[in-house]
Amino acid sequence: MGLAWLSPVVPLWTPLRAVALLLAWIVLPLASVLVPVVLLRRVPRKQRKVAWQLVVPVVAGVALGIFGTGAGDQAALSERGEWADAVVVRKDSTKTNYCGLRMVGGREISPSLSEGNGCRDWVEVGYKLRVRYDPAGVAGPATDVERSSDAGLLTVLFGLAVVMGTWGGVRQSRWDREYVPA
Repeated sequence: MGLAWLSPVVPLWTPLRAVALLLAWIVLPLASVLVPVVLLRRVPRKQRKVAWQLVVPVVAGVALGIFGTGAGDQAALSERGEWADAVVVRKDSTKTNYCGLRMVGGREISPSLSEGNGCRDWVEVGYKLRVRYDPAGVAGPATDVERSSDAGLLTVLFGLAVVMGTWGGVRQSRWDREYVPA
C-alpha cells in the first residue's frame, strides 16, 4: 500500500513506478498466501488444512494497492497540483471514459482525465473544463480535488490484512507443530 501511495506522491521515474505498482498490486498480496502454502508441503496431504484467513490479506492487499494509488494521486494533487482551464481534445469511451486534455495555452496535460475524476458521459471533444493537474505528469488530473478521502477504507483494509494474515499464519504454525513426522 505504501508503494502504491508513494509512487504518485514522490514523482518516481516511470519504470520504477510500474515496478512499485506491480509489487503493491500483485507480488506482495500473493506472497502473503504463497509462503504459508509452500510451507504446507511437508504436511501429509490427508492432514492439510487450508487457512481461509490467508485469502483475506490477498484481497485486502490488492484493494490497498488500488485505493492507495488513488489516495496518492489525491495527495500529490493537493501538494503540487495546479489549476488550469483545459479543452477536451479526444475522448475514449470504449469501456470507461478517458478524456485527453490540452491547456488553453496549447500544452497537453498528461495523463488523461479518467471517468471517476471528471470525464463524464456528457463531456464531448471541444468541451472546456477546469482541472487540477500535476505538472510532473505523474498523478492523474481531476476536476474536483476535494473528494472524500479513502483513509477510513484504507485503514480498515490494512487492519484486515494484518489481523487475518497473523491469525492465518499462527494457525498454520500450530498445524506445523502438531504434525511431527514419524
